Amino acid sequence: MINNYETMYIIRPDITEDQVSQEVKKYEDFLNSRGAESIKIQNHGKKRLAYTIHTNNNKHNDGIYVQMNYRIDGSVIDSLQREMRISENVIRFLTLKVENPPEVAAKPEPATEVASRPEPETETEATETTEAAAEQAAEEMISGATEEPSPTEETSQ
Repeated sequence: MINNYETMYIIRPDITEDQVSQEVKKYEDFLNSRGAESIKIQNHGKKRLAYTIHTNNNKHNDGIYVQMNYRIDGSVIDSLQREMRISENVIRFLTLKVENPPEVAAKPEPATEVASRPEPETETEATETTEAAAEQAAEEMISGATEEPSPTEETSQ
């Protein structure tokens, strides 16, 4: 039965860009040769691992994250995972069956400045703004404390 799958794998950080491309291409070709549809690959780049991973007398603190989304028959997943397990370049992998595959953006846009409150121009303006906000908060607290309970609220005596 054909389902949507997502495979995230981590490649050793000490290999060259060409070797990374070859490794990604190897798994893409593997899936294509077995009839995969809608293959989408995202290379998330080199990132710090949450913990050190030990492989063949090597310690890895970083890894190159690659995400693949595709549609394929579930019987192929075992052989894909076997290929990744055998590879010396893949240090971790995880395959999940997903209901709706995520839309892959062509390239993420660089982060823009977050919209925030305008910065005060002078120190006195900043103090006045802070004092005004504190006064308003105090007034709201006082008015909330002195309100009469509504008839539907029970009061304890």
